[in-house]
Amino acid sequence: MKRLFTFTLIFAALISVLLFAPRIAKPAHASDALIEGFKQVEVASVADAMEQLYGKKIYMSHSMRPLFATKFAGPAVTVMLKKEEHNEGSKAQQGMLDLIDTSPEGSVYVMVLEDGLDYAGVGGLMATTMKVRGFAGAVVDGSIRDLPQIQRIQFPIFSRGVVPSTTVNHFRVVGTNIPVTCDGVHVEQNDIVVADQDGVAVVPRAQAEAVLKKAQELDFAEHSTFPLIEKLKSIREAIAKFGRI
Repeated sequence: MKRLFTFTLIFAALISVLLFAPRIAKPAHASDALIEGFKQVEVASVADAMEQLYGKKIYMSHSMRPLFATKFAGPAVTVMLKKEEHNEGSKAQQGMLDLIDTSPEGSVYVMVLEDGLDYAGVGGLMATTMKVRGFAGAVVDGSIRDLPQIQRIQFPIFSRGVVPSTTVNHFRVVGTNIPVTCDGVHVEQNDIVVADQDGVAVVPRAQAEAVLKKAQELDFAEHSTFPLIEKLKSIREAIAKFGRI
C-alpha cells in the first residue's frame, strides 16, 4: 500500500509538470515570434521602416561589415571597453568574458571599443565560445582577429576592421548590459539587432512590433515589384504600381 501511495504521488507530480510546463513557457513565445519575424525581413526594409515611422536613423555606417555573408537577428547584450594602459592582464576584461558565459542563447553580442579600430575586441576563443553557446552573432565597434578560426566555425560577426593586435593591457571593461553607442547607433540591452549583407540596424524593443510590421509591408512591395519590372521592362511603371524604391 505504501509503495502504491508513493507511485501515485510520483505519477501526479509528472502529470503536473506536463500540464503546467507549457504554461510557464508561453511568455517567451511572443518575443520569439518577434525575433523570427526580423530574421525574415531585409535590414534595408527595417531601416526604412524606422525612418518612415519615427524619423530616426537606426543603422550603422558603411564601415560595419560582415566577415562573410550572413543574416541574423536577436536581442542585444552589450559591453563597453575604455582605452587604458595597464598591467592587469585579462583580469581588467573579465566582465566581457562573464557576459559571454551568462547571456541567453540567441543573444547578439554588441561590443564597443573606445578608439578601438586598431585593436581586436573579439578573436577565435571568444567567437568559439559564443558559437557553442548559441549566440545569434556579434557586432564589434572596433576590429577582430583570428579570421581562419572564425571562418572555420562560421560564427556570424560584423566589425569595422581586422587587425592582429590584442586589447589585453590596453583596455578595461567599464560596463556590461548598459546603454552604448555602437558605430553611431544607440543600443540598449534587449533591443533587437538585425543584420544582413547590407549592414546592421538596431530596433528599440518598445517600437519593434510596429517596425517589423512596416518592414514586412516594404519587403512585400519590393519583392512584388521585381517580376513586374521583368515583365514591363520599366522601373517607372513598376514603381507607380507598388510605390517602393
